[in-house]
Amino acid sequence: MHSYAEENEKPDYDGVIGDIADYVLNTSVDSLEAHETARLCLMDTLGCGLLALNFPQCMKLLGPVVPGANLPGGARVPGTQFELDPVQAAFNIGTMNRWLDFNDTWLAAEWGHPSDNLGPILAVADYVSQQKVKKNQSGLKMYDVLTAMIKAHEIQGCMALENSFNRVGLDHVILVKLASAAVVAKLMGGDKEMLLRTI
Repeated sequence: MHSYAEENEKPDYDGVIGDIADYVLNTSVDSLEAHETARLCLMDTLGCGLLALNFPQCMKLLGPVVPGANLPGGARVPGTQFELDPVQAAFNIGTMNRWLDFNDTWLAAEWGHPSDNLGPILAVADYVSQQKVKKNQSGLKMYDVLTAMIKAHEIQGCMALENSFNRVGLDHVILVKLASAAVVAKLMGGDKEMLLRTI
């Protein structure tokens, strides 16, 4: 027989969660080919997003939740005048990028669009950089953005290879949430404990 105190103890994180946190925090990406591929993915995705701005139905979804509630120094939405909090900017960028549904597709046990990770990555990277610049610190570099993209694509892709979430009634976008949350937590300066909680 055990006590309620024993039931209230926090269990250890799953091994996969620890592996993802360690990968995001401690693995360097030295491959020039991986960074060049990420750069091409970035250009392709932004091209799709900018083209989507020609569609009024897409534009209706963009901007702050409350009209006029821009955040000077916030995350900028490419091709628009909007500066928003990072969460709303991520939604805006993600909406633009996927509006035409022309960009990448990953097919494995689960399908997905790795470029969906770019909404949160670009929004948070821009916001973090602008906050650093306000404090006379160096902002993030595009190398940091590309590295975050590579790691997000790897997390989403590797999880999709052997796991079909749709088969058990879960939306496959859970993989984008997992990958984006992990790399964005690092961009925001998170340590291992923060990444474990976030993942």
